[in-house]
Amino acid sequence: MGMAAEDERAASPKDEEWPEAEKAEKLARGAALKWASGVFYRPEKLEGLGQYRSRETQRNSSIQSRLKSTVQSYLEGVSAGLEQLRSAAQEVQSVCQDLGAARWALLDSADRFQGLQQMRALMAEHVQLASVVQVLPQLFSVHEVFSHILQLLHGQHLLEAHAELMMMEHLRDDILSQLQLRGLASAQATVLSYFGGLQELNESLAKQLWDIVGSSLRLVRDDPVLFVTAVRIIEREEKIDDTLLLEATFLPPGRPKSWRQKFYHILQKTIIGAHFHAACMDTEGPGLSRHLAALQKDIVSELRVVKDLMVQCVPAHYNILSVCTATYHQALTSHLQDILREDLDKQALFLLLEWALRVYHSPEMMGHPDLLPEVDVSALGPLLSPELVDQTERKYVVKVKASVLEWMQRTLEVEFKEWFREEEPETDHQGFFQSALPIIVMQMLNENIQVASLITDSLQQKVYNMALEELEAFLGRLRDALVRCGKEHQKDRTVPKYYISYLLATLNNNLALSSSVSSLHPDTACREVPASLRAALDRTQKKACQLLLEELLLDLQPLCLQLPSRKWLSGSQLVGSMCEVIDKYAKDFSRVRKPVFTLLLTESELLVASQYLRALMQKKMVCKSEEERGQLCDRLLQDATQLRELFGGLGLERSQQSLEAIFALRELICLKDPALLSLEVLGFITKYPDVSDEHVCTLLDLRGDVSKEVRHMVLEMMAQHPQVLPESYRPIFSTILVPAPELPFCLRKGKCA
Repeated sequence: MGMAAEDERAASPKDEEWPEAEKAEKLARGAALKWASGVFYRPEKLEGLGQYRSRETQRNSSIQSRLKSTVQSYLEGVSAGLEQLRSAAQEVQSVCQDLGAARWALLDSADRFQGLQQMRALMAEHVQLASVVQVLPQLFSVHEVFSHILQLLHGQHLLEAHAELMMMEHLRDDILSQLQLRGLASAQATVLSYFGGLQELNESLAKQLWDIVGSSLRLVRDDPVLFVTAVRIIEREEKIDDTLLLEATFLPPGRPKSWRQKFYHILQKTIIGAHFHAACMDTEGPGLSRHLAALQKDIVSELRVVKDLMVQCVPAHYNILSVCTATYHQALTSHLQDILREDLDKQALFLLLEWALRVYHSPEMMGHPDLLPEVDVSALGPLLSPELVDQTERKYVVKVKASVLEWMQRTLEVEFKEWFREEEPETDHQGFFQSALPIIVMQMLNENIQVASLITDSLQQKVYNMALEELEAFLGRLRDALVRCGKEHQKDRTVPKYYISYLLATLNNNLALSSSVSSLHPDTACREVPASLRAALDRTQKKACQLLLEELLLDLQPLCLQLPSRKWLSGSQLVGSMCEVIDKYAKDFSRVRKPVFTLLLTESELLVASQYLRALMQKKMVCKSEEERGQLCDRLLQDATQLRELFGGLGLERSQQSLEAIFALRELICLKDPALLSLEVLGFITKYPDVSDEHVCTLLDLRGDVSKEVRHMVLEMMAQHPQVLPESYRPIFSTILVPAPELPFCLRKGKCA
């Protein structure tokens, strides 16, 4: 009950007005209780209660004294502030009274100010009249000054003339400006009319200036004073232009003159007009060469003058050397484009490419020691764009291609005529037939590729590709020429007289081309011959070999027609004659280099073997007895052995010979028991898988003792054992056609069953 009453008393109105104080007091009480319970939680701790009370009392006294001191200092500050506010209020009131008095004084004097307005107008009029009086002497002397300026211009006293001209312009512009400010625009026409001579004098001065600028390259060497005078006048005008444009209040007529820009324009026009008119220029090779040489000389000479002399005559901000360099560069670009629009020959195209891509940047021209390092065209871009360079290179390649084609055509015509000469072709130091054709062709192609390498790698590659294409086309025309020559020889085998020798020379020439073509490639590390060109070389070689083998065949056919026969069986020297023919051709073939010689020998051996087998299968003879079969076997053995030894002696190994087929065929003929033919034929077709049923039937017919049953059994065995040609197999029998079987015997024509 006592605590409740105490709490009610604590809740006084003062606490309601200061809730923060009540809250703080409660927190303080709680903290004190917490502290006391922590300190005096044991009975023995109560002994120090007096000490704690004494210490806390001293602490509270110290805090209260500090609070009183702080409150006292705050109260003194508030008192001083109130005193200052009271003094300021009194001063403000005094100022308001003074302002009120001044206002009433001004209102009393307003009527007196109306008389001052008239004095102001009179003063302004007086000032204007005074200004007019001051310029009257100058206005009256305007035309006299104009005459004097004209005399100065005629005497080329340009600086003095320009100074007086500026003075007249300044007088005119001041008058016009004053008129504009006072709204008297209608009077400006009268002033412009009065100063009308200024325009003519300006034009006369400008004409002389531009004539000087047009002759600047000569004047800086002969009379730089005149050129410097012109530049000084131009700079004066530029400063006047800049000042007027900066003020932007009044722009006189004829401003801005922009004479510095006109200076650049005249200088560029003079440079272009002096060197870059291609209207009447000779675009042929010699004329163009002289023109480009003259351009090179003149440009280097004039840039030297600009660098050494003109630069010293103009302000640095003109960048005159850079401007002239860019002008020459851009003019050359346009000039070369104009020339390239013409129908140029290959020499002119080469000259332009070389000049633009090599000479222009070389020490002989823009990289000249006298021009470096100030002259630098690397930042101006290429003289010819990459697209135009590529287009020009393609034009050049087309022209070179036409020239190469014409030259190759003439070379082939000369070669074709030489085939019909009454003497053998030339030989090299080893005795092999040859002609000058591969040397001429390769030298021509290599020269064009080397010439192109002087320009760019891309042009060299284009010419190289063109050279390979033309060489491939040339080989095609060479094959056509061989065919034409072969047809002429078929009509009369005595024409050409040395037909075989020139075919062998062609083979050697083809070998020379094949071995030399890789040297044409610009890159020594990559000299692979394209597949299409290799194929063209192979076709040319095959065509020449074919014609040679056809010639051999023509000489062998009369001998092959005589076998098989009874006379042949009885010991004819038929194969001996064949060996003589083969040996004769082999001696001719020895005049061709070894790779082709071996090929010709191999193909000749295959031709002889196939012709021999073809003759046996023409159904000209059938063995009538076992004795004849024995004679046939002996003759086959002798002939095959003789032919094999012949080709072996010529250098052809047995493994490369096709004559082994004759030995295998002989085994079929020599077999005593026909019943064993099935096994023998199986071995035969296994070794020669291109043998057909017709071939086997013809061989069985040649024996003359094979019954229908045995024949049927052999054919059935062949049907049960079909053969597949290996990839490396050289066909022999597939090229041999067997004659068709004879028709049944008829009593009369037209009455067959």
